Amino acid sequence: MGGRIGYAAGAALALSVGLAVAATGALAHNTHGETATTPGAKAALARHDNFERMGAAFKRLNDELRKGSPDKAVVAQSAGQLKTLAGQMPTWFPRGSGQEARPKSEAKANIWTDAAGFNAASSNLQVQVAKLQQLAAAGDIEGVKAQVRPTGGACKGCHDKYRVQKES
Repeated sequence: MGGRIGYAAGAALALSVGLAVAATGALAHNTHGETATTPGAKAALARHDNFERMGAAFKRLNDELRKGSPDKAVVAQSAGQLKTLAGQMPTWFPRGSGQEARPKSEAKANIWTDAAGFNAASSNLQVQVAKLQQLAAAGDIEGVKAQVRPTGGACKGCHDKYRVQKES
């Protein structure tokens, strides 16, 4: 029994250290090798990486749905990741983390000047993603396919108003 407890404690310690290292790295560097030194720049870089994760999960979901026989586990995992990230999204925008902190930031200033509108858009995304995740968890592939459009529309609605358009 002592071996099992030792193994469990060791695994928990390793997981804790790994999470702490990963969290620290996410605040200091992003996937493009940028380094941030101020709290605002760190938040902007972490936000960028989180949106990249959201985009990858949505792409993985859509790619799976295009298959003749989508893997329900992949669909459910992708939708679950989207729900988790969408739930965290409102915390990704602390004051001082816009273009003043990171000139490459795509966050428009109206995120903070129109906080009520931004919060409403964020809440809409959370509602749409929750519906998507529930359908995916139930294994309802046709329902997921139908819910992808309103979920993508919630993303687009926020992008259109609160995100600087990327240059081609």
